[in-house]
Amino acid sequence: MAYAAGVDVGSTQTKAVIINEDGEIVSRSLTDTGANVVQAAEKSYQMALENGSLEEREVEYVIGTGYGRYRVTFGNTQVTEISCHARGAAHMFPNTRTVLDMGGQDTKAIRITDSGEIFDFCMNDKCAAGTGRFLGAASAALDIPLPDLGSTALKAERPVRISTTCTVFAESEVLSWLGKGKKIEDILWGVHQSIASRSTGLLRRVGIEDEVTFTGGVAKNIGMIKALEESTGKKLNVSEDSHYMGALGAALFAMDHILSSRAPSDVVEEIA
Repeated sequence: MAYAAGVDVGSTQTKAVIINEDGEIVSRSLTDTGANVVQAAEKSYQMALENGSLEEREVEYVIGTGYGRYRVTFGNTQVTEISCHARGAAHMFPNTRTVLDMGGQDTKAIRITDSGEIFDFCMNDKCAAGTGRFLGAASAALDIPLPDLGSTALKAERPVRISTTCTVFAESEVLSWLGKGKKIEDILWGVHQSIASRSTGLLRRVGIEDEVTFTGGVAKNIGMIKALEESTGKKLNVSEDSHYMGALGAALFAMDHILSSRAPSDVVEEIA
């Protein structure tokens, strides 16, 4: 059995996925990226090996992706996170035509063809207002753990309108609404709606086609899923592995390499 791995080094967290030649995930891992990117990549990969009870020699090819992909020093090559998220989404949900990848520092809207190839994409690389970082600012201002933001926001009855377009000022606006006596859940739902609106704007630039798959760490936020579904008018594909979609895509590209490198010898054997 052949194994391939993908290591997605994100700005906030680093993920690793190991798959077999059938494209099945046999192991995964997640760790905070922190200041030492090289160390985070190595740690995540070693954790994935341990979780899958695999030896390093059993993994034939490793591909790095994410903003820190060039720091995956033990990897064989690198592939952009846009290609990897598209590949992972199409593998997990074969009818995917639009992908929204929302991470800690940026959000990407990707449109793919029926063959899984990238047709168009755009990203908010100059502003973090529609990303996980914006949620982080709200979390800090309201002293609520990130994992609890979505469920708290869903309790809103009269959401406020978040007007700031800058993450730097998000905390100030949240505190301002709190000072005016607004409920925490109403403030949070306003934050979620603000992010969803900006993300939908990105999606419209590439074209919102059925089916839409939501990837990245923020896909774990149930409030963000609902806000995006209301904003786009689409039911989103979300998997428990959505957080690992970039690493999965990288692993799939790695497996492509393994299988293609075997092809010539296989042909020779058949002829013989």
